[in-house]
Amino acid sequence: MTLQSGRDGESTRDGESRGAGRDPRPTRRGVLLGVGLVGLGGVLAGCSTAAVPYDANEAGVPPNGPAPGAMPSSGAMTSPAAPGSDAMSSSPAPRGGQASQSARKKAKPKPKGTVLGAASDIPVGGGAIYTAAKVVVTQPASGQYKAFSAVCTHVGCLVNKVTSGTIGCPCHGSEFKITNGAVVAGPAPSPLPARQIKIVDDQVILL
Repeated sequence: MTLQSGRDGESTRDGESRGAGRDPRPTRRGVLLGVGLVGLGGVLAGCSTAAVPYDANEAGVPPNGPAPGAMPSSGAMTSPAAPGSDAMSSSPAPRGGQASQSARKKAKPKPKGTVLGAASDIPVGGGAIYTAAKVVVTQPASGQYKAFSAVCTHVGCLVNKVTSGTIGCPCHGSEFKITNGAVVAGPAPSPLPARQIKIVDDQVILL
């Protein structure tokens, strides 16, 4: 049996194929190619399609820790109901009638009586005569108000002036004190009857 020199510089035996005599050890190129494929497979296996926060680390965890509650696997995002939302949605809004009733309750009730005029119009040491109501109101001292009947006790004339601390009658010259309605000068036989008043919001109200 003779050895023949192959074209690739390898010795072959007669009757055997040239390929059977090749070195079965892997070549360097094959080894590198295999290693590259294995590394590529590992990289693809390590990849994830899940959303990763912008500032997350390599493990996909954000700096402040994982967000509370996991996202649904189906991709649908759900938001938890805000606390008290059911109570807010179920509570009916107040009706306009109820609001107006509460406003009327808070409003100050109107005082009973007849409004004569403004208290600021009555001078200190003098008075004001309200002929329609037949009442004279005086202010002997600041903030102190007195009221009397404007009908003179002599013959029933109406008084017409308040000067120098007295209330004067034009018919026969009777005079009365502005402090208590007492007679200062006749012929009036008795003082002027007192009347009840009160001051509310600078208004003189006859009770």
